[in-house]
Amino acid sequence: MQYRTLGTTGIRVSALALGTMNFGALGRTTQKDVTALVDGALAAGITLVDTADVYSGGQSEEMLGRALAGRRDDVVLATKAGLPMGEDPARRGASRRWLVQALEDSLRRLGTDHVDLYQVHRWDPTTSDEETLAALTDLQRAGKIRAFGSSTYPADRIVEAQWAARERGLGRYVTEQPPYSILQRGAEAHVLPVAERYGLGVLAWSPLASGWLSGAVRAGHEVRTNRSGFMPARFDVSQPHNRARLDAVERLVAVADAAGLTMVQLALGFVTAHRAVTAALIGPRTTEHLGSQLAAADTVLSADVLDAVDEIVAPGLDLAPGERNDTPPSLLDAALRRR
Repeated sequence: MQYRTLGTTGIRVSALALGTMNFGALGRTTQKDVTALVDGALAAGITLVDTADVYSGGQSEEMLGRALAGRRDDVVLATKAGLPMGEDPARRGASRRWLVQALEDSLRRLGTDHVDLYQVHRWDPTTSDEETLAALTDLQRAGKIRAFGSSTYPADRIVEAQWAARERGLGRYVTEQPPYSILQRGAEAHVLPVAERYGLGVLAWSPLASGWLSGAVRAGHEVRTNRSGFMPARFDVSQPHNRARLDAVERLVAVADAAGLTMVQLALGFVTAHRAVTAALIGPRTTEHLGSQLAAADTVLSADVLDAVDEIVAPGLDLAPGERNDTPPSLLDAALRRR
């Protein structure tokens, strides 16, 4: 396992991190499954575990907390808040009121008195950076969080938050968690360079592109991924962007075969090769998935392999631009364009 420093925090973490979105109802995992996954990840040298309050409505945090009982201090524990927790409009966003409550709820579910990294799950356009950063700074000073970061922020919002922290004398985001994979390389154009400029640790999510790069999606084969029922449009091969992904996957398989790598090793090795990336978040649902992903723990891709990937998917290109998770509200809401 490779280890790297998380931005400017001085915290050393594994280059593969355990993501827990599949813990609970979404991944159809039992407590026994979750404990086995945590056991296997820690035994392999993974030190960073990432969850969120919204994963299966809090079930992921509860199951993770039970799996970590008695060894909480063996991991760098990260969670997130901000996405809707139910229908109540007050139980979402990045206001002080909600972040304080959400953290207390997460600590209770996790069975701990602090988390090492607390992340705002999405930029909240209804709340000022000053409000959010002041709340996070106070939570840090209270010892409930050790550091805080952002997740899936547009590059300009990362810059704005850094400016607000400096101008107001507040703590600043020290990490960013963007989506990043061979098939979705848009982060290379703006987010990753900005993260480097501000010394942010980068935790890349969906490095296997929701299963597209795991070997589960191939031309001429029925989609065999847990996500097909959850996000069917993402795997509808009648869509032009999905056909483009399918073609890219077939060409990438040839690159992986020629290099003596599995597709998982190629995909994870690609993400961790970027100099701005601290860790790639893996999200296994079974111990078999975990084993195939841990096989990439020491994968280092040669320049020839990276060049071959660039020929298939150009740097900075998202093959499915409609799946970007950091699109500004001004592009999503016509009212913000037509005054």
